[in-house]
Amino acid sequence: MENIYPHFTATILLCFILLIPFQTLAQTSCTAPSSVQFPENNRINDVVVEITVQPDVTLEFTAPAPDSNPFSLNGNNLIAAKVFDYETQNSFPVRITCRTTTGLTTNIVIIVLIGNLNDNPPVFDKNQYDVQVSEMAAIGTTVGQFAAKDLDNPPTLYYTLTPESNDFKLQSQTSAVILVNARLDYEKVKNVQLVLQVLDTQAPERYTATTTIAVIILDGDNRPPWFDPCTKHDVGGNVICQSSGYTGIVVLNEQEPGVLPLKPGPLYAIDGDSGINEAITYSFLSGNEASLFAINSDTGNITMQKPADVLGTITLTVLASQKVNTHQFATTTITISVQVKSLHPPKFQKDRYEGVISSVGTMAMDLTNKDTPLQIIATDDDYAATAGLNPHITYSISGRSEFSIINGFLFITKELPEETLSLEVLAVDSTNDETATAQLSVEVKLVNPSGEYGTVEMAVLGATLGALLLICLVVIGVLAHCMRKGKADWKKIYEANKFRNSLGQGPGQKEGIQYTNEAFQRDDDGGSTGSSGSETKSEQTLKPAWVSPTKEAIERSSAPLHDLLPDDTSDVGSDKTDSEKEVKPILTKERRVEEGYKSVWFKTDIDPSAKEEVVILPENREDSEEEDDEPPSSSKEHNGDGKPQRNSKVLFADTDLDSGLGVKIEEPGDDSDGDEGLNIDL
Repeated sequence: MENIYPHFTATILLCFILLIPFQTLAQTSCTAPSSVQFPENNRINDVVVEITVQPDVTLEFTAPAPDSNPFSLNGNNLIAAKVFDYETQNSFPVRITCRTTTGLTTNIVIIVLIGNLNDNPPVFDKNQYDVQVSEMAAIGTTVGQFAAKDLDNPPTLYYTLTPESNDFKLQSQTSAVILVNARLDYEKVKNVQLVLQVLDTQAPERYTATTTIAVIILDGDNRPPWFDPCTKHDVGGNVICQSSGYTGIVVLNEQEPGVLPLKPGPLYAIDGDSGINEAITYSFLSGNEASLFAINSDTGNITMQKPADVLGTITLTVLASQKVNTHQFATTTITISVQVKSLHPPKFQKDRYEGVISSVGTMAMDLTNKDTPLQIIATDDDYAATAGLNPHITYSISGRSEFSIINGFLFITKELPEETLSLEVLAVDSTNDETATAQLSVEVKLVNPSGEYGTVEMAVLGATLGALLLICLVVIGVLAHCMRKGKADWKKIYEANKFRNSLGQGPGQKEGIQYTNEAFQRDDDGGSTGSSGSETKSEQTLKPAWVSPTKEAIERSSAPLHDLLPDDTSDVGSDKTDSEKEVKPILTKERRVEEGYKSVWFKTDIDPSAKEEVVILPENREDSEEEDDEPPSSSKEHNGDGKPQRNSKVLFADTDLDSGLGVKIEEPGDDSDGDEGLNIDL
């Protein structure tokens, strides 16, 4: 073909070569990015993108659709003509034509991508979800999934379950799956209301939403039948209802007509699962070998088929089981007592009783004789052997719980205001349910209802305590007076004992208490110092050791006895003054019966059989004054009639001072006319 049209091929090639610069020039006359991001929820006339154009180049905007113009041109800027929503449409293609003055045109396409903002809250499908779960569901069983939806498609939503319940929980914070968290019990909780909340934490806004989940717990068949009445016990989370059994009475050789009456009520059992309440069937398990009784399998009523001919007790065991789920069953016992027919009902001894009661816990007293307790007794003539006393009779007050009758004696159990009550006493024979009634009038007179003493009692108690206190004070005063009166004698004994203990400290010292008379102390010549001495006192008296200074008494007692004991010659020529007294004691442990001596000894040294009298002859002041007027001489002194004066000697024996002192002063019969006897107990 090139051989045929060589000029045509060259022409075409030349044209293409000439068009290449013009095409390049058109493309470089305007430029724009191929795609741009523009956020949603914008404002109108917001700039989407700026187009770069060359001089003498115009832009033309071609709408995507004739009826839709989301963008417009403002110069070389592409602007938004409406508010965009990401959830409605998230991208728009924009076609722009660039036209030069030479007539060349170029088309550019810009893809506008709408940006997604978190402007939508999460939403649940329902405001309330109703779900059911069996009480026998295991822990960890899924109750349901209740996720919320968010048009913004956030990466994560967070869930919380309120109120917090131990029975249910969320699988995790980012999961809306609810699980069983504990063992459920239909009898305790039948419905649970849960509130599920979702949280959107994506910027720039935080949104929440809630929904209610109503959980209905279904009863499971996990309990056996329960006999009514029964006592419920919770054992490790399982409820057990224990039946105490039933009792009945039949008469010997008599057939009970109709349904056998039982206590505490007719035989009846219910399904332990009240939500299921399956029908119960009854049957005898044991005890009816003689076929005396028959039981209705549907109602549980027991009837007699023939009379009982033996006294005693019949024990029947009854089985109650569910009709469908027969492995759920329970048993109970019926104790039937066969008794002799009662011929006489109980009878009160009085038609009306009257009593008075004072306080809670006290026994009511007979109103006619308030010293005798009120006793309410009903007799039964069927018990003639026991004087009509039926041990099976029980007493109660009809319609009142504030009173109790124990062994026929009335007690009040609660505080009542002071009033007179008209009551009815009921006596019931528990063996055959025979009853008797009597009227009772009780006068309530409470004493110290608060349990405290009244004003009168407190006054009496205070007076008694005051009298006792006064008696104690009087006794204490008398004892104090007696002790003060005998204080001097006891003080003397104490000081004498103290002085006596101090005498036995030096070697060779004589034991016992020693008395000296300073008027007859020996001088260096063997004589005695008379009353004319320069250091003699105006008046000398007999000074016992316990009234003399301690130091002086020790010096006297520590001297040898032969220096202290005057002899017959030492008394001759002794001088006396008017102020001196004639006291001449001699200390010795020996009893001397010589004339002219006075003897002093302890009472314990006296022979009880000797019957010696303890006598103290006080010194005669008149005789002493007369003797003081006589001149001293070296020979024995003479009295007023010219007879020689005998000297007295004082003797002490060693003894226990605590037992008392016995002192005896003896004068010869000739010289003792003026002496007086005086008994002193120390």
